Amino acid sequence: MSNTSALGDLLTTLLDRRPFYRKGDSGEGLSELCLKLLAEESETSGVQLAADILTQFRDLSTEDRATFYAFLNEDLDIDADAVATSAQEYRDDPSTQNFRQLSKVTEPRRQDLFRRLNQAPGATAELVRMRANLLGFVKDAPNLGRTDHDLVHLLRSWFNRGFLVLRQITWDTPASILERIIAYEAVHEIHNWSDLRRRLQPEDRRCYAFFHPSMPDDPLIFVEVALTKGIPGSIQTVLSEDRSFLSEDEANTAVFYSISNCQAGLAGISFGNSLIKQVVHDLSRDLPNLKKFVTLSPIPGFTRWLDAQGTTDTRPQPDKLKPLAAHYLLDAKKPDGKPLDPVARFHLANGAQIHMVHADADTSAKGIAQSGGTMVNYLYDLSKIAQNVEQFAKKNEVAAASSVKSLAKQAAKLSDSSEFSAK
Repeated sequence: MSNTSALGDLLTTLLDRRPFYRKGDSGEGLSELCLKLLAEESETSGVQLAADILTQFRDLSTEDRATFYAFLNEDLDIDADAVATSAQEYRDDPSTQNFRQLSKVTEPRRQDLFRRLNQAPGATAELVRMRANLLGFVKDAPNLGRTDHDLVHLLRSWFNRGFLVLRQITWDTPASILERIIAYEAVHEIHNWSDLRRRLQPEDRRCYAFFHPSMPDDPLIFVEVALTKGIPGSIQTVLSEDRSFLSEDEANTAVFYSISNCQAGLAGISFGNSLIKQVVHDLSRDLPNLKKFVTLSPIPGFTRWLDAQGTTDTRPQPDKLKPLAAHYLLDAKKPDGKPLDPVARFHLANGAQIHMVHADADTSAKGIAQSGGTMVNYLYDLSKIAQNVEQFAKKNEVAAASSVKSLAKQAAKLSDSSEFSAK
């Protein structure tokens, strides 16, 4: 039996019965401590209980964590009968009292538990890690999605834009944070400290990250920016060790070449949109000579799409990859009409347009594997962002430069010919 199947069987069993709970040093099981915290009226005692619960949770085995999640999901769920009764009473008499009662019974007790747990020092980061762990269990026990939904609901409130702090990451930033930047980089690997220094120290390089006050030393998301003359067509040019440096006054373009989410427990809680807009605003204010704001982005779904078209054994050459990539970005859709490519969905939803497609733009093993080396620039035209956002949201309309649209039309001819799969 595979590990995945074993975990799935374990979770199914636990969700079908009232679980048994591991005892802590106090002799009380984790479930008992949680119920005690929910009933606690003293703030001081509540903080200590919350800390004790989180300490015990950190030491739980995989099986005991499954048991704990089952307790949250089943024992601290809403009472459907009470909800139905309160809903009918509110329907008959929409008084403030009936509204309060309906609101009370429609909130699962686990939400109150998570809020109380968050009183403990360092608890917010602990809950983010708990959610990252929970996601692994949801795959095998989809019903745990109820608990995940409640935790995400609270995390979205705790991590809304109003609480986030934008900080520039520089070579003078504390080493503990720089180590995390190296570890969290998800687009273009940072190979060593010298590589990181080339991305942070020169005058024509920037890095910005969002932080939360409760996690001041752990970034939530960061973006790396190159200040350039003109729009680059390859990541090799941007990251070259022997490139010529520019003064910030010489640059006319800001290139967002890497955006990395740092916290697995905050998956589904978007910060990228706010981060890009804030950085564009700050750079526009500080460097008025910047005229264009673009990305140099990967096309992570392109190779999978090509393979689905029958090109597994004979991958097209670069001169054919460009039009095919344009066709993929403009015309390959999900069932809901949104672009198939996840990076395209992100930038188009934020108001960018597809500006240019480049072949041989990422010759790393990862770049070749995911897109045959092709990359794309998304242009953030400040005068058109609002319009593009509206058209994409309402009509799934993909904003693109005329040159990209022309490339996509060329792909239609390729797909109708025997050259589509030719080397």
